[in-house]
Amino acid sequence: MAKQQQAQVNSAEKKPGQQNIIVDGTNQIAGRLCSHVAKLLINGNRVSIVNSENIMLSGNRHAIIEEYRKYLEISSITNPKFGPFHPRRPDTMISKMVRGMLPKNKPSGKTALKRLRAYLGVPNELKSKITTQFEDAKIKKSAPYYTSLGDLGRMVGWHE
Repeated sequence: MAKQQQAQVNSAEKKPGQQNIIVDGTNQIAGRLCSHVAKLLINGNRVSIVNSENIMLSGNRHAIIEEYRKYLEISSITNPKFGPFHPRRPDTMISKMVRGMLPKNKPSGKTALKRLRAYLGVPNELKSKITTQFEDAKIKKSAPYYTSLGDLGRMVGWHE
């Protein structure tokens, strides 16, 4: 089954087209997942990321949380209402990570970003669909070596 899903993703990466691909983010490393998703979006596919609260960040847990808290302190000098606005929800965090891997100022990048959807959990309309995972994005060590986006969000002010 996993080989079939991997073959589906590889064929989607090779041929451009309007395919709906649902990616399960459970126990996937965020950066590698985002690079695969960005490639699929540029090729013209619609991508939905489900279970975004279970996507993992590798590294020291306390260092990741402290770095993100410092990132949240960045604001406008004149008035914070002018931005920049920093995401605290895992689905918006992953969307912003994917946006960083797209050419967001070009028309192709803007239209690619419109084809991305990220969800907390699995919505009812996607429960019956086949989800895919990327083999090289799976975590290699045990879970304590990673921090999930859900845990990071809870530590920086996200309330479910």
